[in-house]
Amino acid sequence: MQNNVITEDASGYHWEPNPGYGGNYVYCSKKISPNECFFGLGDKPASLNLRGKRFLNWGTDTYGFAKEQDPLYRTIPFYYGMHNGTAYGIFFDNSFQSFFDFGKESPDVMSFWAEGGEMNYYFIAGPQLIEVAQNYAYLTGTAEMPPKWALGYQQSKWSYYPEDKVWELAHTFRDKAIPCDVIHLDIDYMDGFRCFTWDKTRFPDPARMINELRKLGFKIITILDPGIKVDNKYWVFNEALEKGYFCKRQDGDYMRGKVWPGDCFFPDFTNPEVRKWWGGLYKELIEQNVAGFWNDMNEPAVFETGTFPDDVRHDYDGQQVSHRKAHNVYGMQMARATHEGVKNLRKELRPFVLTRSGYSGVQRYGAIWTGDNVASWEHLWVANMQCQRMSISGVSFVGTDIGGFIGEPDGELFVRFIQMAIFHPFFRGHSSSDQGDKEPWAFGAAYEALIRRAIEMRYEFLPYIYTTFWQYVMKGTPMIKPLVFLSQNDPQTWLREEEFGFGDQLLICPIKEQASTGRIVYLPKGNWYNFYTDKLYKGEHEVYTDAPLDRFPLYVKEGAVIPLQPVMQYTDEFPVRQITLHVYYSVNRNVSYFYEDDGDNYTYTQGNFSVRRYTVFGNRKQMRIVQELFGTFKSNYEDFRIIIHGLPFKPSEFIIDGTPVKLPKRLRDKTLTITVNKSFSRIQIM
Repeated sequence: MQNNVITEDASGYHWEPNPGYGGNYVYCSKKISPNECFFGLGDKPASLNLRGKRFLNWGTDTYGFAKEQDPLYRTIPFYYGMHNGTAYGIFFDNSFQSFFDFGKESPDVMSFWAEGGEMNYYFIAGPQLIEVAQNYAYLTGTAEMPPKWALGYQQSKWSYYPEDKVWELAHTFRDKAIPCDVIHLDIDYMDGFRCFTWDKTRFPDPARMINELRKLGFKIITILDPGIKVDNKYWVFNEALEKGYFCKRQDGDYMRGKVWPGDCFFPDFTNPEVRKWWGGLYKELIEQNVAGFWNDMNEPAVFETGTFPDDVRHDYDGQQVSHRKAHNVYGMQMARATHEGVKNLRKELRPFVLTRSGYSGVQRYGAIWTGDNVASWEHLWVANMQCQRMSISGVSFVGTDIGGFIGEPDGELFVRFIQMAIFHPFFRGHSSSDQGDKEPWAFGAAYEALIRRAIEMRYEFLPYIYTTFWQYVMKGTPMIKPLVFLSQNDPQTWLREEEFGFGDQLLICPIKEQASTGRIVYLPKGNWYNFYTDKLYKGEHEVYTDAPLDRFPLYVKEGAVIPLQPVMQYTDEFPVRQITLHVYYSVNRNVSYFYEDDGDNYTYTQGNFSVRRYTVFGNRKQMRIVQELFGTFKSNYEDFRIIIHGLPFKPSEFIIDGTPVKLPKRLRDKTLTITVNKSFSRIQIM
């Protein structure tokens, strides 16, 4: 990297008068290097490489958004540049409406500017894209480990009610042996859409229902919106009014707008006192054992005007600003209030918060879903782009409404959606009330079997997914990685966008075309095993991959150790008595990890965890697996079932920590399956 120009000002920083608002535009421009690529900027539903495009950052409620539509719900003013083998990042920390032009106006100039505020931006040196991602996460805040149940399958609809419908849903999952951990309750569980209330006709005894559902392994998540109904008989409204917690207009009137309850006032979540009050309102829901909370409509969305007028005033942690500055952070501050409040009320357990809107750093407070998407093949591609882009923009706990929120997918589309979503950290099916049913059994028996198998795969891979989440928490490493993040010096990866890595060892490529039974996949550097066939392919090549409807392109890196668990109907259905380690032969040294903890509390922060580091290497006549154990967590199982894939020789000796072990009499080809104690240090196969 020595003596190379990483990024260079064009006209650099300057300001211009902003006559519409009486302030200034702040503006910065940079030269674009030949062959420079740009990535990031949150979940813009466009091609992964941003070069030649312009974007606006202004959180917007975009029901049924289209490919290339801009802006969407979230604002992440952070991007990567990459050229000549060197990557860097720029985080423009300005919450006003901002713009990014990656060579659309002038092909050799990129620029970013905002309608107010200061020109505060951070330059993050690489040279590796992964290093930029990790440093951006350190700058804006890393996530916490989620409760493990939040990584299971979640079922939602607008809306499941009354209580009988919820029970019908729950029993159908269990009767059909389709794994599921969570049922979401949308706005119709409330009394007239009033937050922190229940419709007692539809749900006469919420605590009883929730606790009985827990016996079947289901957690309940409830939705809450920022709009508080104007109603002097409504205790939340009266408290906020008395304490002066609602947003006001410049002339002193309250910010009034119509949302689901009708006329509403809106709490000022940029005020720390309001955040503390809002967090305390969750007390009764937590006492009723509601497990997690879903913050919606928090761009903020208003029916008549889209959002708040510019003259709405906000505390902004004591700065006293207009909505022009507060708009893009409003939703994140609501998620923050929820996260901090729930964490304070239920100190021993990790909170789960889902939010639609957010700003840079929202990963500290919750998960994101991509919004009101559409049941179409195009939107399957869009979801792939959104989740990859959010992940490299600091927010790995992301997913999409499987099958599309709007419209009616056929069984094939739903299957391809859910196969991709196996490797999206937030894993939820959700649909609109007037768009038909989208539960896993809604498409007929043949598709139901395929959907069940996809959800079962998710549960089998949970040890690997949980480990990948730990790597994200500890280092800020994106869980979902675009192909260029796996091999940035390979020009073939600069414009490829559909393949993505998940964690250190897996490569996935969704099937995005109807009636397709296979597709071309580009494999990055290294050697890769087809997960289904064990066939080994050399990287930096395209390969045609068969993908009948019960399969999708899934590749495993040579030398990988992939921990899998038995299929469960929910994440803590029973103690795991044996973990299966799938080990893939390699002549090149490769390192893998397997992380464990209690799954729902904070004892991991005091050292109650374990990390197993595996090193795999070999030659044409032998293979070695080295295990190093760190931490004190005690797992329930004593043994590993180890399956060795891809041996180039038929093994005759198997030595564990210096002691020979008798091999099975029958070996299928060169694949070896054997059970070993979990505390082994070294395995040698010859």
